[in-house]
This record gives sequence, C-alpha cells and structure tokens, in this order.
Amino acid sequence: MSYSVGQVAGFAGVTVRTLHHYDDIGLLAPSERSHAGHRRYSDADLDRLQQILFYRELGFPLEEVAALLDDPRTDPRAHLRRQHELLTARIEKLQKMATAVEHAMEARKMGINLTPEEKFEVFGDFDPDQYDEEARQRWGDTDAYRETQRRAATYTKEDWKRLTEGFDAIHRRMADHMTAGIPADSETAMDTAEEHRLFMTDAHYDVSHDMHTRLGEMYVADARFTATYDKIRPGLAVYLRDAIVANAARHSG
Repeated sequence: MSYSVGQVAGFAGVTVRTLHHYDDIGLLAPSERSHAGHRRYSDADLDRLQQILFYRELGFPLEEVAALLDDPRTDPRAHLRRQHELLTARIEKLQKMATAVEHAMEARKMGINLTPEEKFEVFGDFDPDQYDEEARQRWGDTDAYRETQRRAATYTKEDWKRLTEGFDAIHRRMADHMTAGIPADSETAMDTAEEHRLFMTDAHYDVSHDMHTRLGEMYVADARFTATYDKIRPGLAVYLRDAIVANAARHSG
C-alpha cells in the first residue's frame, strides 16, 4: 500500500510543499515512485513522518531531527521512550503555565496583582476574590467601585500589607474602646471612626460621612460583616456602627 504526496499531506496536516522540502533535504524520501515519477509513500514512510512532526512540534530543528531518526543505535522503542519523556516534561511545563495564567486572571479580576502566596501572606485566610462578583453586581456601575478597582490595580504586596495592617490597628483600637466601656458617641470613639473613614478614603475611594454611615449599617445588617468584626471582639460590629453614626451626626451638625 502506498500513498500519493497529496494524500499524505492530507493525513498529516502538512502542505505538499513541506513534503517536497523534506524529500529535497533527505529527511523523508518516499520509498517509491510511480511510473510517471511521482512520489509514493509507504506505511514506513508515514511512521517516519509522524516521528518528524513530533520532534518538530517540540521545537527540534530539522538537522537534529534527522540525526535522531538516523542514529543506528536508536531503535523505535527508544524513540517512544524519548517521546514519552519529552511529552511528560512538556505537559508539566504547560500545566505550570496554565496555573500561572489562572492566577493572573484571578488577580486581574480583582485588580490585586499578587501571587497566591503573597495573597495568603497579606490577607491570611480571607479571600479577597470571594465577594468580587457580588460587589460587581451591587456596585459595579458606581464611581466608588470603579475608583476602588483603579487603585487596587496599582497596589503592590507592600501596599496591601500596609492597608491591611492599618485597618487592623484601627479595628483593634475601636475594640479596646468598647472593652474599656467608652461610649460609642464619645469624642474618643468618634475620632477613631473618623480615622476609619479617612483611611478608607485614602485606600479605596472617597467615603463621605453619609456613605460611611451606610457602610456602618451594612456591618450590622450583613451577617458576614458582623461575623468578621465580632471575631475581633464580640459586639464590635454594632459598636463600630454606632461610633460611625455618631461621628457623621457630629460633622453634619
């Protein structure tokens, strides 16, 4: 059984010109010729072509492919073993590349340009991507959301660590006020609430006193926020909300 150059080109997904070139350089010379002098390829030729295309796919130059295939010390099984090793290495590399792209997509989605290790270092067990879709649906059309995304896209790991540590310090100070029995509408608590508002403005977007009040109400109304603050100190969500409301009233008055 033999095949024409056109048939082989169709089988292998290459051009007739490529097959002619392989013949011209002695890489794949057809075993037969028709009476009219046309190239005819045998099953053995197709096997060799398969080997050639495999090595070419992995980036081997044609001269090296020829040397590999024509080495009298290498039998077909050795080629298969080499191909298996090369494919395994290629798959591992592609998997690593795919993982890197996935991480880049996640970071791009949130505008947080951090590796997974850096995210864990900065945020601990809190996943900053967890509520991204919900936030986009609720506030995606607002200037505040767009400004938050714009700023986040510029932040480095050190920026995120500074912001996280800053918020943590404010929250701990507010919790200490509560534990000490300082009223939420005292000057001390209201000053800390104002510091919270200004820090958010510096970090994410312009937080007016009215916006700050709405955020404070959300800290109590949304069980997820309540749990986050109450994990720092039980009752902190309500205390923080009350201090924020009192601070807004102080400034509006």
